[in-house]
Amino acid sequence: MPETQHDPAQATSGTTPLLELQRVETFYGNIQALFGMSIRCQPGQVTTLLGRNGMGKTTTVGSIMGTLPCRSGAVYFQGERIDSQAAYHIARQGIGLVPEGRQIFPNLSVRENLIATAANYSATAAADCWTLPKVLSFFPRLAERLDNMGSQLSGGEQQMLALGRALMLNPKLLILDEATEGLAPLIRQEIWQRLAELKQAGLTILLIDKNIDELSTIADWHYIIEKGQVVWAGDSAALNAGSALKARYLGV
Repeated sequence: MPETQHDPAQATSGTTPLLELQRVETFYGNIQALFGMSIRCQPGQVTTLLGRNGMGKTTTVGSIMGTLPCRSGAVYFQGERIDSQAAYHIARQGIGLVPEGRQIFPNLSVRENLIATAANYSATAAADCWTLPKVLSFFPRLAERLDNMGSQLSGGEQQMLALGRALMLNPKLLILDEATEGLAPLIRQEIWQRLAELKQAGLTILLIDKNIDELSTIADWHYIIEKGQVVWAGDSAALNAGSALKARYLGV
């Protein structure tokens, strides 16, 4: 049976999750990958999906974004059901994705990558919107590489570009799949700092990563996934106190 703590944020009267998955089942052909996946992301909070490779984290992201249609269950965003909608329409509603492997456009410049999918891009947009100048201020390293092709960037610069591209959508929810995988320690530190700043600014974030120590300092709530379903949920204090739990499900 799943081991789940009581979530005060989810129980608050009148609180509507920004994102909610209800008993989602997703298949690859005839092979079932998710078995009744249920998670919530509360507004302004950082939520994580944890688990070993192949347990269903990326499949969950695909089910949210509409790239892997749900066979049953439901996905709600801002109270509206979105699991039957096209992927591009889901993104336009305000979900920015930094996918595993970054998936930037290698033959476009940094500038072109950033503005290619921007939502209502305008050089004179309001100060609280993510525009090209604001993203370049947030990631000065990208400003130095503005005319470089995506293929000419380091792995860390590509991750900054993928994050900047997602922010250009002016998302209400930011999803990062393997936020710091394969990055040098200094770059990882910068990414965590930027995510902390985004949280402080009130952005809701759903994070997948293997660096439990860093996740614990930024996240409000964690879900551990095993074989396509949630087996534990709790806050950072409970996660850090559960050495047997981490050994059983996370291999640390």
